Amino acid sequence: MAKAPATRIWINRGVFIALAFVIIVLQLVPLDMRPPRWPPPDVLLALTLAWVARRPDYLPVYLIAAVFLTTDLLFQRPPGLWAALVVILTETVRTRARGIRNMPLALEWGTIAFGIVAITLANRIVLAILMTPQAPLGLTLIQMILTILIYPLVVFVAHYMFGVSRPALGEIDARGRRI
Repeated sequence: MAKAPATRIWINRGVFIALAFVIIVLQLVPLDMRPPRWPPPDVLLALTLAWVARRPDYLPVYLIAAVFLTTDLLFQRPPGLWAALVVILTETVRTRARGIRNMPLALEWGTIAFGIVAITLANRIVLAILMTPQAPLGLTLIQMILTILIYPLVVFVAHYMFGVSRPALGEIDARGRRI
């Protein structure tokens, strides 16, 4: 028996929160005492963008803002800056979700990559203007590139493990609106 659309939305929101919690804990727990050679990709950003591009109804803006504000506080980044940039990017992707639905994965990947580059550079510029200490530019660029490169893998996992796929043409949400 098929689940009601509202139930499925709430289940997927819970799955996203659980995945975000696991990603945050894995980043906070020291698994090795040596400093890493490469900065890890921002898997949480890639996951959020994949879910918003594929199913914008699963992640409301307040959930994204809360998760990324929490990461700002836990990772000791300037509170709200990265969260605001991610919210701006996800809302831009959300408004273009219908167009992204018809794109092949390569074009979707390019669109998301452009957004990741834009918010990474905006973050660096704002931190430079405010004269806030920041990581070296090379490490930031490596993390940005790795995040872009991991996006198709995140889409694959989200699609086949969690059922986050593009909505079918004519599919409606719980309120009767077209997705």
